[in-house]
Amino acid sequence: MSFDKKPEDELIDESCCFDEGNVRKSHHSERIKSNLVARLNRIEGQVRGLKGLIERDTYCDDVINQISATQSALNSVAKVLLEGHLKTCVVDRIKEGDFEVLDEVLVTIQKLMKK
Repeated sequence: MSFDKKPEDELIDESCCFDEGNVRKSHHSERIKSNLVARLNRIEGQVRGLKGLIERDTYCDDVINQISATQSALNSVAKVLLEGHLKTCVVDRIKEGDFEVLDEVLVTIQKLMKK
């Protein structure tokens, strides 16, 4: 079975997570960082736009639709990060015998699904 590649497929690092002392960190390529920051900048603009809609007494349904679009954009960023995390960090930790990472990912997914 083969799946079509999505644009997000190009946004996966070969290796993204590491420990620095007692602190876990991520390392993303400049291309991926740039893409994620650009997405977040657009989301930041959407949030500022929402504020303006409220200040201008825009019709509630229109504001709610814009909120939905903003949430979708944030979910898209989370999906890119989660996919990269699963394909690199989680796989690496499982290969090292660290199966606690599965519980960690399940908690993260539960948090994402609550929203």
